[in-house]
Amino acid sequence: MRRAGHECHHCKQWIEAGEAHDCWTTTESALTADLSDDLREAWERIRETAAAFGDQRIYASGTAIMFSRKSCYFFVRPRRSHLQVCVFLSRAVRAPQVRRVERKSASKIVNIIHITHRDEVESPFVDWLQEAYDLPDKLTALGGKHSKRLTTKAKRGRPPAKRVR
Repeated sequence: MRRAGHECHHCKQWIEAGEAHDCWTTTESALTADLSDDLREAWERIRETAAAFGDQRIYASGTAIMFSRKSCYFFVRPRRSHLQVCVFLSRAVRAPQVRRVERKSASKIVNIIHITHRDEVESPFVDWLQEAYDLPDKLTALGGKHSKRLTTKAKRGRPPAKRVR
């Protein structure tokens, strides 16, 4: 006889029919519970450093711990062998610590960094976190200008693309 219900696609937990389930609701302690001593120390140093920047919201969501002001400025995904730190900046960072860079919007680029030890939570990494924390203020001061790509095309005097009907 088969039980009524289903397995959650995200967390693989069995959900009985009619039972409420939200696998995206979690806590910092749940996400960091299985960290090794080195990773736990690195996590605690990252959190303390970011919290000292000023007013912000720190919360767990899904598989990450988010650090947010007006919007998320960085988040941490605890992994078995490292902490994956995704820092939103207006530029791509060229450094050995940066594993990958992806454009996320006209004004933000995510720099993905792996941290394995508390000694890595120092300059330049901390400087990047501070830069990310300050970014919303800088973008507001710029008045929400368009991306460089749009500005460059406008300066060249190119007419807008014609719409094909």
